[in-house]
Amino acid sequence: MNGILLKRIVLAIGVATGLSLWGGATVAQDCTTKVGAVLPTSVDWGRPIAETAQFVVDQVNEAGGVAGCQIELILRDTQVDPKVGVDAAKALVDLDGVEVLIGAVSSGVSIPILTSVTVPAGVMQMSCCSSSSAITALARDGKTKGLWFRTFATSGVQAAVGAMVARDAGLKSVAILYKNDDWGQDIGKLIAADFESLGIDVTASVALNDGQPSYRAEVTEALKGQPESLYLALYPKEGIAAVREWISLGGTQKMIVANSLKSDEFRDNVGLQYLGETLGTDTASPRVASADAFVNRYTERFGAEPSGPGLANSYDATMIALLAMEAAGKNASGTEIAAAVPRVTDPDGTPVTADAEGFAAAAEVLKEGGTVLYQGATGNVRFDENGDVSAPAVVWGFTETGIKETQYVPLEEVDAFMASVK
Repeated sequence: MNGILLKRIVLAIGVATGLSLWGGATVAQDCTTKVGAVLPTSVDWGRPIAETAQFVVDQVNEAGGVAGCQIELILRDTQVDPKVGVDAAKALVDLDGVEVLIGAVSSGVSIPILTSVTVPAGVMQMSCCSSSSAITALARDGKTKGLWFRTFATSGVQAAVGAMVARDAGLKSVAILYKNDDWGQDIGKLIAADFESLGIDVTASVALNDGQPSYRAEVTEALKGQPESLYLALYPKEGIAAVREWISLGGTQKMIVANSLKSDEFRDNVGLQYLGETLGTDTASPRVASADAFVNRYTERFGAEPSGPGLANSYDATMIALLAMEAAGKNASGTEIAAAVPRVTDPDGTPVTADAEGFAAAAEVLKEGGTVLYQGATGNVRFDENGDVSAPAVVWGFTETGIKETQYVPLEEVDAFMASVK
């Protein structure tokens, strides 16, 4: 029997019997630690985000779990609805007793969870996909109590890159349709300011509410100024209805969209024939080896490369949260876990990869009192004092099978452009 086969058999026995076999140790796994996740599994683009989080948990459990215990990810659907999200978060905190909450998607869901559930309960919240700058303001005012982190850059990045796309296309006027929630209001305000700083006329900025049978009145208002282009900060449900109205009323097909519309559902229900001139924006992983490694691992697990919004961010959010739990130790409180995040994202720490082997190596370093530098799907993640990160960006377009990147904007260029339009 060769050595590789023997190792696989031994590892399989260890997993089946609840033993941790990394680093030569054999430790009985007789405990489980619960981690909560509030993610929109009832929408097509939300399910892969949740599956990515579970993928991380599976790898960490393969490496022996956290602080000697297997991790159980308890997932609750938010439906991208603030009330549903708050109820889900309360159940996870009050009934399941979680000290860490992964999520949410959409700032309009994350903010009420943060202010009414996680901060009052002292639970750490790590979001993959909430970008509102209003959360930064909460942190600056001390209202997040150091319990908030996100692996997704703020709305300022997408707004700036959207304005950059309009500038590069030579556009002189644009109308804005945005979702009437915390995220939509934030990005709508930011990109309007960026457009105007570039001399691009904002002919209208119109909010869309949830669940309306028609958006004809709002679209008609946006069309009044006869804009050259339309900017959309909407989710697929409202986006599909609004763009159908826009096209039927003769609106331009030159559209710029936020990453929330990077969705097969949106493309298929609007029709690719109407989206040929549409350009989208999104934050991006840096062009580094750890980001490439994530793509390879994801493809091996799911049979296709990651192409939806928030997947790399979900991976890093979950892995960093579990590393912080490892650093804080068994039975740590949410406050203690949050305080341990700098120990696993230390620029001077021991570099570790974002996989089972990397987690096991990190656990050894942390056990000896050291720190680690997590090298993940979005690069070497570093949080500022508000729990925020910076990121490069991409411009993309729709194809018959998904999306295709058309431009990569390095972090330095993003930062320089944002500084120029302030």
